[in-house]
Amino acid sequence: MDEQARGELEAKRAEVVAQMEQLSAPVQDQGSISFGKRVGDGTAMAVDRLTAVSAHDNLQGLLAEIDTALAALEDGGYGRCRVCGERIPEGRLEARPWATTCVRHG
Repeated sequence: MDEQARGELEAKRAEVVAQMEQLSAPVQDQGSISFGKRVGDGTAMAVDRLTAVSAHDNLQGLLAEIDTALAALEDGGYGRCRVCGERIPEGRLEARPWATTCVRHG
C-alpha cells in the first residue's frame, strides 16, 4: 500500500506543479486594463486574473497536503490521523491519498 500511495502522491504532486506552472505562465496579451462605465475586455481580464490567483492559491494548499502525506510516508505515520492518531479509513485514503486526518478531524 505504501508504494502504491507513494506513486499516487508523486503523480498528483507532478500534476499540481504543472497546473501551477501553467497558471503562473505570462499571459501573451497583457494589454492595459481599464474600467469604464461598460463591462469590457479589461473587466474580463481582471476577473480572469483573480480567478487564476485563487486557483493557484488552492493548488498551493493541495501541494502542501501532498507534501505532508509524503513526509508521513517517510516517517511511518501515513494512514494515521495527525490529530487523534486513529487509522484513516481505506476509503478516504483511496479517494484522497494525501489525507492526513480522519473524517472527524478533516
